[in-house]
Order: sequence, then C-alpha cells, then structure tokens
Amino acid sequence: MRILIEEYRYDVARVRDVLHGIDALENVEGQVSIHYVGYYYNTLLKDCVFILPKVLLKDVGGRELAFGKYSPEDIVSLDPQMLEKDERDFLYKFAVWIYRAIMVYKNSRNCDPDIVYHTKIAEIGKGRRRLSNTYLDILLQLLQFNRDNQDFFFFILKNLHAGLNKINWTRTISRETAIVQDNSPVYLNPINKKRRINFDEELLVIFFSILNHIGNKYGFPIEINCQYDLITGRRFETYLKGYGKTRLLQIKYKYFSDKALELWRLCFAFFDEARQVSINTAKKEYLLVKNFYIVFEAIIDELVGDNPLPDGMDKKQEDGKIVDHLYTAKSLIENDHSNTYYIGDSKYYKMGHKLGNESIYKQYTYARNVIQWNLDIFNAGNTTKSGVKLRDDVTEGYNIIPNFFISAKMDEGFDYTTDGIEKTDREDNRHSQSHFKNRLFDRDTLLLFHYDVNFLFVLALYARNNASQKAAWKVKIRNKFREEIQKWLQDDYQFYAMAPRQGVDAKEYFQTHFRDVLGKTFTPFADENIFSLALHNKEAEENEHLLGELRKYFFVEECNLGEKPEQILEQATSGQRAVVNLPNKNGVLMVMMENYYIKSLLFLERGELAIGIKYTRDSMEIVEHLNTIGYVLFHVRSDEGQHLFKVKGNCAVKSDGELETDRYKNVNTTTIYVIVDIDTQELDATLVDSRKKEYIPSTRYDAQYATLEELYKAN
Repeated sequence: MRILIEEYRYDVARVRDVLHGIDALENVEGQVSIHYVGYYYNTLLKDCVFILPKVLLKDVGGRELAFGKYSPEDIVSLDPQMLEKDERDFLYKFAVWIYRAIMVYKNSRNCDPDIVYHTKIAEIGKGRRRLSNTYLDILLQLLQFNRDNQDFFFFILKNLHAGLNKINWTRTISRETAIVQDNSPVYLNPINKKRRINFDEELLVIFFSILNHIGNKYGFPIEINCQYDLITGRRFETYLKGYGKTRLLQIKYKYFSDKALELWRLCFAFFDEARQVSINTAKKEYLLVKNFYIVFEAIIDELVGDNPLPDGMDKKQEDGKIVDHLYTAKSLIENDHSNTYYIGDSKYYKMGHKLGNESIYKQYTYARNVIQWNLDIFNAGNTTKSGVKLRDDVTEGYNIIPNFFISAKMDEGFDYTTDGIEKTDREDNRHSQSHFKNRLFDRDTLLLFHYDVNFLFVLALYARNNASQKAAWKVKIRNKFREEIQKWLQDDYQFYAMAPRQGVDAKEYFQTHFRDVLGKTFTPFADENIFSLALHNKEAEENEHLLGELRKYFFVEECNLGEKPEQILEQATSGQRAVVNLPNKNGVLMVMMENYYIKSLLFLERGELAIGIKYTRDSMEIVEHLNTIGYVLFHVRSDEGQHLFKVKGNCAVKSDGELETDRYKNVNTTTIYVIVDIDTQELDATLVDSRKKEYIPSTRYDAQYATLEELYKAN
C-alpha cells in the first residue's frame, strides 16, 4: 500500500512512479500536490495508492508532518516497522472509512457529479497476483463474492438439508419397539437421518458472520439470505483476535471445489488482514473525490443542518454567497416558546490552521442576509412556517442568531467513538462585530463562535449511513451548541427578566425611552408581558443607572439564559404585575363554561368564537365596553378551572344571521353575539379569580364584563 496526503507538496522525483495514472501537475520548483482524496490502483507498481485527507497533517515547527511526527515523503512507500502499532492499525482501516464516506456521498441526492471519479473495483480472477495488504481490498472482495455467488450458497444449503427429515425404516424397525394398534405397528421414536458436522456449512457461517460485522461497523449494505445463527458480539471478537485464523486452518483441507477454496481464502485473508489474493489487474480501478472539502461540508450538513432549509430559504443567497449550514432550533434565551436560526460554516483545514479574516466577514454577511430574509417575510404581511420572528415589534430588538464555524480535527488517539466537539484551540475561537456597544439585541450585533469536531467520529457516522444514529447525534450536537454559546454569552452579559408594574404601559415606555433601551431589551417569552434585558458586564456604570430607572416602572430580576422568568418574577411581583401592557385593553369577557376540555376542542384550533348575550344589565355592560375587551376568561365560578386567553383585534356585535357558519357559538338560545377572536396560546390565570365578579343565580350562565384589576386575587 502506498500513502499520499492531499495538498501536500512532494518532490516530483520521489513520487513520480506513485503518481502514475493520475493528473497531478508539477510546478516550476519541481514539486507536485494532489487535490484528490480516495483510492486508485497503480498499474505500474501493481499496488494500491490511498490519498488521505489533509487533516492528518499538523504544523510542527513550520513543517507539515503526518500524525505530527512523520514526513509525508517517508510514508509514501509504507514500511510497517516505521510506524507504531496503533498508527499502522489506523492507516490500515482508515481507508475503509474514506471509501465508505465517498460512496455515501456519491449516492446522495446532493452529490456534485463533477468531483467524483469512480471506476468499479477490480474483481477476483485468475490473472496476475498482487500483494493486497489493504483491508479495503479484502472487504470489497468479500462483498463482491456475496453478490456474485447466491446460486452457490443455495446449492450448498440444498445438499446439506436434503433428506434430513426422512425416516430410516431399517434402523427404526431393528432398534425401536413398535406398539400395535388396530393391527398396525406404531413407532413412537422413529430414527431420522443423522446430522453430522458439515464443514461447508461452518464456512458459510463464518463468511456471513464476517459480512454482518463489516455491515454493522462500516455501514456497507449487506444482503444475507441464509438463516444461520451468526457469530456475533464477544464470540466474534475472539475470532478477530486469532481464533478465526486458527479455526479456518483446522478446516482448510475439507474443501475441494474451486468456489469453496476461493471463499476460504477470502475469509482467511480477512482474519489475517495481509495476504495474497488473486485479483485481475487488467482493468484500472479508482474511487477519487476532487475538492474533498465539498464532501466534508456535505458530511456536516447531513449531521447538523436542516434539509430543506427553513422558511423557503436557499443556500445561495441573493448576493451570490453560499451558506453551508442553516437550521431552526430553540432560541438562546427561552427554552420552550421561541426559535431562532443557527448559521454554520464548515472549515476543512489542516490541524492548527488559522481562520482567515475573509471567512469571518463572509460569515457576518450570511447572518445579515438571513435577518433581511426574515424581515422581508413579515414586511410582506406573511409569517414563517418555522415560527421564527427575529424582530420584536414592541421593543424593536432583534433575537440573537448563533453563528459558528466547524473545523475538522484529528483525534490523536485515533478514537472514532467520541465526537470531540469543543471550542477550537486555534487562535481566537470567538469573534463579534457591532455598531453600538452594550446592545446585544441589535441587528448589527453579530456573534461568531468556532468549534472543532473529531473528524474520525463524523466520518464514521456519515459512512455508516444509519438514520437513527445520525438523528440522535443531530439532537445532541444542536443542544451542545446552544448550551456552549449560552455559557459564553453568560460570561460577558448579565441577563434579567422584566415585567411591568401595575398600570404601566410597557409599549409606551419603550417608545418614550427608545434610546435608553434599544438593543438591550427583547420579548422572547410565551408571556408577551415579560421582557429580557441584556447588559454587558464591562458597562457597569451605565448599567447601574439604567437598572435604577427601569425598576421604577418594571420588576427586574436576574434571569440566566434558559431559566423560566415566570418563576423568578412570581415572588417579586406578589400578584401586583399587570397582565396586560395595553392601557385601553384591560377588559375581560367572562364566559361560563362547564366541561371546558371537551368544548374547547371545538374552537381552540382556530380561536374564533361567538359569545351569546341577552338584553340584560350584564350584557349591556359588555356592549358598552366592547372596545376595551383584551381578554376572555372561561370559568366555572371558582378559582379552579379558569382559562385565560388574549383577544386578537377588536370585538364586534352581530346578529345570529350574520355569523359565519363555522364560527363556534357557546350557546344557541340568543339572537345576538359578541364576535371575538382569541390567541390560542393560553395565559397564566393564577393571578385572577372569577368569583370577584358578583352575579345573581338567575344570570349565573350569562357572559359578564370585568377588568383585570377587579379580578386580581390581591385585591
């Protein structure tokens, strides 16, 4: 096996023969670099050549070294004694993962056909022999044998089982005692044909166990049509550790057919991992990818991003820039209610390579384009399917867009099992850009984070192509990104939850004190009357003054990212917090509704109701205050079973004949109705009590009008 490394500059004289058959151009200094990753067979040397990704290279004292200690020229013609055992084992099997990843990419719907070069791998034949000391060769030949010899397997099985259920009457009559019944002998224990150990069958069990192993480990698509109890788990581990070779040697001379001998040699080569295999080399073979960074982007996007992109976005933005990864997930501020966009960019570098300024500023541009895309949707009067609304109309603040780089990093212990996601150890792992200081919730405040990922882990996960494994890791990695970015923000900013004091119109306050709070406040929570406040730790004097002013009009309590503000504010407000922030919309339409959970199924999906009223004092009070109704309270005249909803738009009064046929009516015994549309997101009703509104028994089921102040429990 010959080893080359992508983009490393070799002296032409040292690799001329190795490069036979591949288009690598020499520069004026007599050097050559290969911009491929993959595998090809060199017909001149009669050996295979693996071109490995440049992530194996590490800068040590200004020199690029494989594994941080070997010159790439020294391992071109690999001397196994030169490397340590774990390094030999790694190189031996790493090529399999590269091969599998390229094959998965080649068969994916996002494959760029212009960068993949593939000719079918050579098949076993009777031609010249070559030293096939690569694990990949052996695996591919095992798979090829399975595809080409299904008839052979079924022929063996048919012969093995022929006559197994036939009764040997001669032996049965001579050895067993018959019971005579109705003048006929009956034998209770007839003797069948005896089953003996069959070495053909044992060889098939070993073969299919090998296929099962490589299918589970490397993700090769395997078809096993024979129902055997395969060797798996710890038993198969003993075969890998030496027993496989031992057992095959014990049964070697039991085979005479060419097919059986061929199968035995393949199985033995698998356990021996370095044997001569007869391979037809008349045809050139290769599987190469040019510009492997495109494959790396596809790997990360498959494991991290959304496909298709959220809200009709396109990876190619209006200015021609192409974003690598984009997905929708939980906002950094609130756990359950609001979402935001996450923007990522893959960086396929050599180990320790520094991030360039061009990449940083390009990533900021991605974020600006996404913000404008979201604004255009709402400015056109539409909404997003993802539920993301970056701009808050009340505070005029903008939600934080997490922006990050993902770089490939080799695990120096050759560990495929840990993802290795962590803040990069390259120079500068965090960047920010802003027009104004101390304004986190500003569209011009852009944050950029840089992470490394274990290249071996993501390569193996992608190569196995197991949908459930990829989905589980996607959830894990998205949560980890969110938690890590939250920690970083928490180091620089102090976050607070704010709620208006009773009688305070929050929207009016934000408009009046626009310059003081712009970019510092945002409304991310389910309760639209709770606001988030972010203040940079370096602006202590300014923050102290602002907090003093805000606390005159708001309850302001420290609230870390991800914490529930309702619980933090509950003790501070003690029932005094206003539920609304619109001064003329504090009216409550009280609707008596027993069996609420059954009836609500009829109107909660659309939130369109018609509440029946009569010509009574209570009903006329509703009509009189129609324009002040901001809430609907369903109740049963107790502090339990209360359900509070916010009203959308203005209420109106219509006759029965004017109602839409599909609008829910709470009663059918009146001729006039209050038309009301509600936001189906239920509010916290624990601070109000319907019993505070007086009624008489004869009108117990009639709708009533009240104000929030009347219903407060603290009153």
